[in-house]
Amino acid sequence: MSQLFPSSANAIARGTLTVAVILIAASGYLVYELGRSPYVTRAHEARQQPIQFSHQRHVAGNGLDCRYCHTSVEQSAVAGIPPTKTCMNCHGQILANSPYLEPVRSSYATDTSIQWVKVHDLPDFVYFDHSIHVKKGVGCTTCHGPVDQMPLMWSVKTLQMEWCLECHRSPEKYLRPREAVFRTDYTPPADQEALGRTLMAEYQVRRLTNCSSCHR
Repeated sequence: MSQLFPSSANAIARGTLTVAVILIAASGYLVYELGRSPYVTRAHEARQQPIQFSHQRHVAGNGLDCRYCHTSVEQSAVAGIPPTKTCMNCHGQILANSPYLEPVRSSYATDTSIQWVKVHDLPDFVYFDHSIHVKKGVGCTTCHGPVDQMPLMWSVKTLQMEWCLECHRSPEKYLRPREAVFRTDYTPPADQEALGRTLMAEYQVRRLTNCSSCHR
């Protein structure tokens, strides 16, 4: 009986299978990278707000401490969005008639909250407590980036689980003294890991990597 397939058929079949495996692997890798990309996570994307509030102006320019606006950050799971009254403490006199700040004055006069767009928005199944991170020596800029340089607010991290686990597995790389938690000009020392290990013992920081630490 004559041969049905030419001798090159085996080579073609092997080549086809090899290409198929490569394409499947490449597709999986591309999907994985896409999920971590700014296109999906929206990292480094400045968000448009009802009023284009500038952290750069208020923090670096005017020297406001984070806690002046985010009053609950040391006691609560949420840092808190300031009520319009906080804005009017200054803007009742400063730029009091500026058209740019009309939404602020209107909000205050009508007792209606400004609908700010949340930038650091974790999924509902993730539990994050600002107060415990502050108490353990995690600085604001560690997670939120150099807010004093942001004319508009954006996230500098992906907020994905792998990013959280980087710190939870090796907290000594990120901790700072509690008195420096709210400093935007803080620079980690050359011996950061040695300092971090000391602070871990002093602040009783544990390497929490169990699912239940964040998913409850």
